[in-house]
Amino acid sequence: MAKPRDKKYDSPRQGRVRPAGELIGEVGGLAFKRFGFVQGAVVSRWGEIVGERYAGVSLPESIRFPSGSRKNGTLTLLVQGAHAPLMQHLGPMIIERVNRFFGYEAINKVAYRQGVIPAKAERPERQAPAPVPTELGEGLRTIADPELRACLESLAGQIAASSGPPAVDKNDPKPLPIIRSIT
Repeated sequence: MAKPRDKKYDSPRQGRVRPAGELIGEVGGLAFKRFGFVQGAVVSRWGEIVGERYAGVSLPESIRFPSGSRKNGTLTLLVQGAHAPLMQHLGPMIIERVNRFFGYEAINKVAYRQGVIPAKAERPERQAPAPVPTELGEGLRTIADPELRACLESLAGQIAASSGPPAVDKNDPKPLPIIRSIT
């Protein structure tokens, strides 16, 4: 006979595909905190905080606060070699912008470490969709919902632009199908 399940640990079924960030939950936040980041958004939005020019030559490594406090912390930046003196001169501006991002005076000191900034992965360019074939265009005009019509026109254009089924490498394991929910 099967054991009865404890209901307080079961999450309710949602009947939809959930983003990976939602499934991971607090685990990602704990990993960032372990490595010195109270808020992971500082890393992901570094370009917005200091500007793309300075984000290209620097990267936040950690934020350390005095024990029992979330103020007067030290931000450690990884900076490319020759740019370190420039970034030191920009220290007050960096402190001001990071504090503005947090919304309170979280940082009062910036420490610098010289190193190599990892290159950002470039996003591949997508091909422009082909115009919708005329025989499909007439049928799509009768659809009243403009969002649905736009999605179907985009799908028709991508199908018309393709040159057949996708090529699959026989040595690779079978890829998982992409399942998307329509909500």
